[in-house]
Amino acid sequence: MPVLERGIVMTLRNILLGATMLCAATTPAFAYAQDAAPADDTATANDADYGNEIIVTASKRSQTLQDTPIAVSVTSAADIENAAIRDLIDLQSAVPSLRVSQLQSSANTNFIIRGFGNGANNAGIEPSVGVFIDGVYRSRSAAQIGDLPNLERVEVLRGPQSTLFGKNASAGVISIVTQKPQYEFGGAIEASYGNYDAITVKGNITGPISDTVAFSLAGNYNRRDGYARDLNLDTDVNDRNRWGVRGQLLFEPTDALSIRLIGDYDKIDENCCIAGNVIAGPTVAITNALAGGPSVDANNPFSYNVYNNFLSTNEIENYGGSAQIDYDLGNLALTSITAYREVRANTNQDSDFTSADLIGQNSQQLGIDTWTQEVRLTSDFDGPINFLLGGYYFNEKIKQKNDIRFGEDFRPYGNALIQAASGGALSVPALEAALGAPSGSFFREGDGLDEAYRLKNTAWSIFGTVDFEVTDRLTLSAGANYTQDRKKFATNVISTDTFSGIDLNDPAFAGFRNQLLLGGALQQAGVNPNDPAAVFAFATNPATAATFQAFQAFANANQNNPAANPLNGLKPFQFLPPFLNLPNSVEPGKTSDNDLAWSVRASYELTDTVNVYATYATGFKASSVNLSRDSRPLASDLAAIGAAGLTTPNLVSGSRFAAPEESEVYEVGLKANWSVAALNLAAFKQSIKGFQSNIFTGTGFALANAGKQSTWGFEFDGSVRPVDGLNLTLAVTWLDPKYDSFVNSAFGDISGTMPAGIPELTMAAGGTYTHEFAGGTKAIFHVDYHYESPVQIVEGLTGLPASVAQNLKREVNQLNASFTVALTNGFELGVWGRNLTNATYLTTIFPAVAQAGSVSGYPNQPRTYGVTGRFKF
Repeated sequence: MPVLERGIVMTLRNILLGATMLCAATTPAFAYAQDAAPADDTATANDADYGNEIIVTASKRSQTLQDTPIAVSVTSAADIENAAIRDLIDLQSAVPSLRVSQLQSSANTNFIIRGFGNGANNAGIEPSVGVFIDGVYRSRSAAQIGDLPNLERVEVLRGPQSTLFGKNASAGVISIVTQKPQYEFGGAIEASYGNYDAITVKGNITGPISDTVAFSLAGNYNRRDGYARDLNLDTDVNDRNRWGVRGQLLFEPTDALSIRLIGDYDKIDENCCIAGNVIAGPTVAITNALAGGPSVDANNPFSYNVYNNFLSTNEIENYGGSAQIDYDLGNLALTSITAYREVRANTNQDSDFTSADLIGQNSQQLGIDTWTQEVRLTSDFDGPINFLLGGYYFNEKIKQKNDIRFGEDFRPYGNALIQAASGGALSVPALEAALGAPSGSFFREGDGLDEAYRLKNTAWSIFGTVDFEVTDRLTLSAGANYTQDRKKFATNVISTDTFSGIDLNDPAFAGFRNQLLLGGALQQAGVNPNDPAAVFAFATNPATAATFQAFQAFANANQNNPAANPLNGLKPFQFLPPFLNLPNSVEPGKTSDNDLAWSVRASYELTDTVNVYATYATGFKASSVNLSRDSRPLASDLAAIGAAGLTTPNLVSGSRFAAPEESEVYEVGLKANWSVAALNLAAFKQSIKGFQSNIFTGTGFALANAGKQSTWGFEFDGSVRPVDGLNLTLAVTWLDPKYDSFVNSAFGDISGTMPAGIPELTMAAGGTYTHEFAGGTKAIFHVDYHYESPVQIVEGLTGLPASVAQNLKREVNQLNASFTVALTNGFELGVWGRNLTNATYLTTIFPAVAQAGSVSGYPNQPRTYGVTGRFKF
């Protein structure tokens, strides 16, 4: 293999600078012993021996992750097999600092590191946690969650990453590496069968085409029946159905030149994701009546029984290609990575999660086209100074079309809400008549919003690091990243919701409001305003005539007073008001950001087995755009919008975009590695100014910047080998997060409070025992346990007291295990189980859509188990 090929580390994107530039604290729970540096650029595992050391090489130098001070957890292919990790959602059970949440569709997955992360539910929001696959940035979750075949390892880098990645990441990075083509013919095929009729097949083959060209082909197929039951539709839901293919060519025409071409395609077509009823509010009685029976499994989210009136759609295609060129210039190495990717997602969901036909359609068609180019120059001098210098370009276009429409039952549902809100005084037909609207026009089936959005994002950055070996034991490092990011966005949203387009404060309705004010006052006095005789008697009786005149005076004085408007109670039912599109004369639909992020590090080798380090680093994420029906002008623009005559009925302020995130971390750590044990300790304070919060309010999402979110934390991971073949591991993360400042949240000023969903204590404990029999057959037993301490799931719930949200907590206790027999001829047979105790918890909760007082939530996946056969050749 060429020298350059041995000198490039794909997972850390060549972030080590030659000497000890990269600082990484590997999770020993997932590191295997290696007697010497590997011949290629990969972190490798000795299948016969579980140990405490994992070797990588960068810039043509071998170095253990244990020797370098960046906080990173490594999960190898063997770990993924033993723990039956099927996708990135399962990975969190192995990496305590990582949390992955599956939200309302297969295209919405949220990644959180050390309590920081966002990006799901809105294509205009870039994630704070960057995901890279074979060095290529995947900008949205729809492009990240496919089941990749032929994995080599997954690395989770914690804290802001800027100076070693062209694409800045304010909270951390997940780097996924697949195996590159080999010049020795080989491959593997794996088949698994489990409960819920789950079938998983994976295969790969690699080998030489010539002395200088190698290839690999890989594919995967993953299907499973639904583990939940829709009792209204009488069918299983939450199934899995996805497949993918991946091809690679490796050209090495000379010892100095290496070209790696990758092309891939994967597709998802499945029904996801159920929401159970956590709290049954007063509207459940209405939806039950409309459905003619149960509309939800009330207050029982873990029954996995749901009621919908149509199945959800999740059709996602993700495909693209990349070319990596590495050229060895002697003491310098030049790397270029060019990539183009497309995502096409078509989703639809019964978003009211009831068997009443309230939301007849909530669909999205999303297209994302992304082109990236990165160039890096890395030195490998014998002297004390080495460097990395790089440039990065990012170009992305997003087209999104949404449709949300009322179902058949929404008109009677809206009528019931209005009658309840008015004490029976009003109804939908009565309102239509009083407000001059055509009969049957309010909450009409098929009405709603037609939405179209466009976003173009271009960004470039220059980044680099310098590494100075002061002594054989002391290394100082510094790095910087200058980024410019520009976004242009446009909307074309049309509302056909007649009721939401009516200004209930309009002077034209003064007479109607006068009548309601007078009628309300009479009712308070015990007089039925709908009984003319009773009203006349009250008005003419000398004892009450003065009171009646006072009532009239009050109604006359307040008929145009918005604060006393008797129709104010109906405004929450104006769900889909007219939309002010942009760009317009006040709002240009543009953002432009720039930032200089930097880092300094010092690492010192106390002994041959103990290192200490200190790091200060900053990170950056550019403005995110609100590509949703909740995109509304900033409060500061409302006056100018009014002056320009652009005001639409019921226009209120909100956000068109969230300002950038700026993060920083102070971190000190100690790493030790002995013959039978290893440990890593890290203490840090990490914060993000302007954290981009995206909270669901029951009818939409509120995108806003928190003033500052921070956390103190400690991370420990250690392993010990008390006897040959036995490896015991423990990884613990403790966090003390808070909103230092968040004045304008969806729930008011929550400054000083603890952000929801971030457990104080997370732990991953495990053990693997390998026994080798005479003749070479091996038996491998693995068990791991994942724990998260109780934590409040959401900051608040719109329309409910704060105490309700405070009492809704999540605690995770998950036990996983596997047992595998590996024969000498390459055959392996094993059994596995995840969540063996069938522990239950809610991953996310939210106010039920248009159902005030009700709360829905996504339950975790129940116990799964199965058998796996594997053949390696």
